[in-house]
Formats: sequence, structure tokens, C-alpha cells
Amino acid sequence: MSEHQHSGWRDLFNAENRGNAITLSSGVVLSATNSYIVITILPSVVEEIGGMAWYAWNTTLYVVSAIMGAAFSARVMRKLGPRNAYLTATGIFMLGALICALAPAMQVLLLGRTVQGMGGGLLTALSYAMINLVFSERLWPRAMALISAMWGIATLVGPAVGGIFAELHAWRYAFGLLVPVTLLFALLIWKSLPAQKEKSANSDKLPIPQLVLLAGSVLVVSASSLSPSGWVNLVGFIVTLMMVVMLRKLELTSHMRLLPKNSLTLASPLCWLYLTMALMMIGMECEIYIPYFLQHLHGQTPLIAGYITAAAAGGWTISEIWSSGWVGERARKAIIWGPVVMVISLIFLLIFMPVPFSLHALNLSGIVIGLTLLGFATGLGWPHLLTRVLQRAEPADKDIAGASITVVQSFAVAMGAALAGTIANLGGVNLPDNQGTSNAAFWLLLLLIVAPAVAMFTALRATRKPALVPSEEALVCK
Repeated sequence: MSEHQHSGWRDLFNAENRGNAITLSSGVVLSATNSYIVITILPSVVEEIGGMAWYAWNTTLYVVSAIMGAAFSARVMRKLGPRNAYLTATGIFMLGALICALAPAMQVLLLGRTVQGMGGGLLTALSYAMINLVFSERLWPRAMALISAMWGIATLVGPAVGGIFAELHAWRYAFGLLVPVTLLFALLIWKSLPAQKEKSANSDKLPIPQLVLLAGSVLVVSASSLSPSGWVNLVGFIVTLMMVVMLRKLELTSHMRLLPKNSLTLASPLCWLYLTMALMMIGMECEIYIPYFLQHLHGQTPLIAGYITAAAAGGWTISEIWSSGWVGERARKAIIWGPVVMVISLIFLLIFMPVPFSLHALNLSGIVIGLTLLGFATGLGWPHLLTRVLQRAEPADKDIAGASITVVQSFAVAMGAALAGTIANLGGVNLPDNQGTSNAAFWLLLLLIVAPAVAMFTALRATRKPALVPSEEALVCK
């Protein structure tokens, strides 16, 4: 790491910025770690209170609610100010955790997860939205990298913590533990974040029609992906596409918007930035089936399979921290090369995952390399993609731009998960023999290559005009 990069990280954690950096990143750690804990303990939850038919809805409702929370975040911050907005999000998240801890049935747990999602979406979106308020512009890429890297930490910590509580048959304590931890986080917020409200020319009215269409599209595509019928899956995607088209039309014509002005027109760099972000997230969604494939095709234990899968988070964190200090042409190339590396990573997984070789070590080595490259590909240009979203937005839309990062990312994850579920189901993942699982792995990895392949084109468009933004040019001159 160069002296310039060392200096950038030192500036992010100097006396002036340290409290803000720790608080913003801690909010994301809290939300992200909770997500991985829940994934790990859900089998124990179902064993005690039932509700297997609603298993997948724990994630679906959380994601939908998180998108709503992210959409509200800019308006909550304008209304309450940074400190009170964070405290409100923390209170909602803690309430959701408490409901989950006391849930007597799956339906009550789903209510708790929905409340948690609202708080978690607010926390994550507020972290991104706060960056342009509390840090100078030259520190934005590093702040973005720091916040996003917290997901890597959560990937390592969450399954371990969840696994301990699952082994002890004490899943309620996993949710209960979040209450005192969240209270400590609230104290950190009170001491670190500014209380003042930001003046804004934007209206505080909510774009209700867009929110309904956004939530509805996620629910439709998620519900249809659970069906074993290809026709139901197809109808679900068609209906979702129609709802997205309607949402785009409303965004272009309404005075109340979810995203910055004109960001969904093809002439806007923001449109291509959002598309690149979404396609990279969709390409990453193969990882939701990786633990299953590792257990059923390669004979790995759940714990080992979980930590092999964590190689993707490790690759993301390493590349994001490494590239976050890049500016100008190097930052542009990081965005462009990310999709290329992802295509290579999926080819690695396509070779080594579906059919085990006789050389077991070769198989697992290829899978680990593929997963590490998968995360590395996303992290390489991620801080620069997110920074450009803030830079390309008009001054009046800066707060909406920060919130839009979480909205777009969560929506893309939901679409990618639904697409992965549909491909896996049609590929035979539910068949009793491993041949169906092998076919599902092959088709899933093959078809998801399309997402980063298209992102190679959108990344070029996203970085074409202007090739070098004024803030980056100033940094290069320094």
C-alpha cells in the first residue's frame, strides 16, 4: 500500500473523523451480522416453532422492508437530523429483534423480521447518505470501502455466532443479545453524530406509488421463484418487469422521486452506474447456493461450507480496501475491470463446482479461487461506483443519492436471489439425487455469467462521460 493510501486511511481515522467513521461502519456491522446470524439459526427456529412453509419469507420480508427503510432514510434525516435519524433506526431495529426473541410462532417472527428490516435498511442507507455530510469528498471512496467492507466482517462473525447459539438450541438468545448491543450502539451515536438538521429544497412527501411498485415487484418475483413450475416463474418475471417499467415512468414524470432526477434516462451516467451495480449484485447471487452445493456435491460440513463461501467476502474486502485510494484513470479502470474478473470467477466455479474431480484438493482449490475472485471482482470498483453516484447527482439530490445506493443494491439482491432460485429449481436442485443438484449448479453458474458480461458494457458507458470528474482531477494534481 502506497504512502498516499496510508495517508488517506489515517485521515479517515484522525481525531476529527474517527467517531463518525466508527459509528457509520458499526451501523452496517450490526445490520449485516444480524442477517448472517439469522440465516444460521433459522433451521433451529423452524424446529422449535414450525413454519417451514414460510422459511424463505424471513429473507423476503426483511429485504422488502429494508428497501422501504432505505427509501425513507433521506426524508427521515432531513426531518430529524443525523443523530435522531440514527437513533430512530436503531430503536426500530431493536424492537424487531425483541419481537423475534419472544416470537411464539413463525407468523410473529415474520413480523419481527419485517420490523428489523425497516431498521436495518434505515441504518445502512443512512450510513451511505451521511458520507457526503461528514467527510470531505476526497475521503468518500475510502468511507464507501470501509462501510462495504463491514459485510465481509459480518460474513465471518455472523455464522460463527449463529452457529454457537444453534448448537446450544438457544436461538432466542441470538436475537436477545442484539438488544444490549444495540443499546451500546445508540450510546455511540449520541456521542459521535451531529444533531443539526440539514436544509434541503426537496419535498418531504413520499413517492408512495413508486414505493408500492418497488415492494410489489420484489414480492411478486420472490413468491413466483418458490414455485417449481417454470410457467409460474416466467409469469412472475413478466409481471415484475411490467411493474419496473411503470416505476421508471413515474420516476421520470413525478416531482416526488426515489432516485435522483433523470437518473433512469439512458443519457444519464447515473443510469449506467445503477445498472452496473445491479448486474454485479446479480452475478454475486450464485453464492446463496454455494454452501448447499459444497455440502451435497463435495461432502463438506455446514460449518466448512459456510467458511469456504466466506472466501467471496474476503476477496471483496481485500480488493475494496486495496483500490479505495485510486483516483482518476485507475478508479475508472477498476470499475471497468470488475465485471471482467467476475466473468473469469464464474468460469472457474463452472469448471470446478458441478462435477467433483477425483482430485478432491484440486476441486476445492478451484472453488476457493473462484469465490475469492468473485468477491474481488465486485470490491475492485465498488467504492468508485458508489462515489460516482454521489458525485453525478445534482446538489439538491445528494441525500436521495446516498439513500438510492441501498435501494438499488437491495432491489438487485432480491432480483438476483429470485433469478438464482428459479434457475436452481428448474435445473433440478430439489430432486433427491445429486445429479439434479449437479445440473442446477451447472445451469446456475452458466446463466449468471450473462450478468457481469452485460456489466462489461454498462461499466464502459458509466465511466465514459466524463472520464475524469473534477474532484478526482484535483486529487491527481495533488
